[in-house]
Amino acid sequence: MYLLGAVVSFAVVYWSIPPLREFAIRTGFVDRPSARKIHSAPIPLMGGAAIYAGCLVALLLVAGITPLSLSVVLGGAVLTFVGLWDDAWKAKGKEFPVWPRVILYGGAASIPFLFHINIVGITDPIYQEYYIFSPWLSWLMTTLWVFALINMLNFLDGIDGLASGVSIVSSITLFIAAIMQGNTETAALAIIATGAAIGFLLHNFYPARIFMGDAGATFLGYMLAVIAIHGTSKRATAISLLIPLLALGLPILDTTYVMLRRLLSGKGLHRADNMHTHHFLLRWGLTQVQAVSFLYLVAAIFALSSIILLLVTG
Repeated sequence: MYLLGAVVSFAVVYWSIPPLREFAIRTGFVDRPSARKIHSAPIPLMGGAAIYAGCLVALLLVAGITPLSLSVVLGGAVLTFVGLWDDAWKAKGKEFPVWPRVILYGGAASIPFLFHINIVGITDPIYQEYYIFSPWLSWLMTTLWVFALINMLNFLDGIDGLASGVSIVSSITLFIAAIMQGNTETAALAIIATGAAIGFLLHNFYPARIFMGDAGATFLGYMLAVIAIHGTSKRATAISLLIPLLALGLPILDTTYVMLRRLLSGKGLHRADNMHTHHFLLRWGLTQVQAVSFLYLVAAIFALSSIILLLVTG
């Protein structure tokens, strides 16, 4: 089941990108260079459609119609649509309005809760007492977590191969954690995400021939957030909650750093800039490949820490 899911998602993404790339070039659906961006030539932006299609086909084939698969398919459809809409504005040299995007992202982030994929409660690490959240607090915590990951991976998507490579590291980590906990449904979803991200990375590593755009980055962030919630819902201890936080440590750390910098400098939190970790690495003289490789290593260290924590705590 796992092998089938990974192979199908990989194959659909990998083989659908060349025709999507040609279509994007013909229609001008490309990310154009600017002072803030690193690339110097227009790059097609249709990668997100391929990633969503690959996960959709693999999910329906392997998992069928379940609350988990439906939450991914429906939430992913919203985010892919909004992302492609946003990417279409970029292709025209325009900025998509912030508030419609925030509202639609928030709506998509609420979808897992509707399918009972939610953060139910937490165990006090000191007194070991389990606290069950009220329905509204459960909805709020779930929505905030998913909304945060949607944006975190999108923020990380700044240089060739970074977001897709980090998604591979995170999804493999969540797959291993799910296997160790006997959570087969979560494991299947994680390995499907892995296959899709690998299929895309082969076209996206430097020099990138296609970008995932907002459509792909937000969908992968959403999928990883749902996997993390579903994988920890049965082990709601303080330690178990650290496992997905470490597995997704790099995008969380990068976004936290950028948000604090923007807040302290008085800039709008939603304003795109060149203050991300990969921008500093490039300014320090690293090439794109060196910067991405270094950040892969950081992501792998976070991932290994989460697995060690899981082994130690049983």
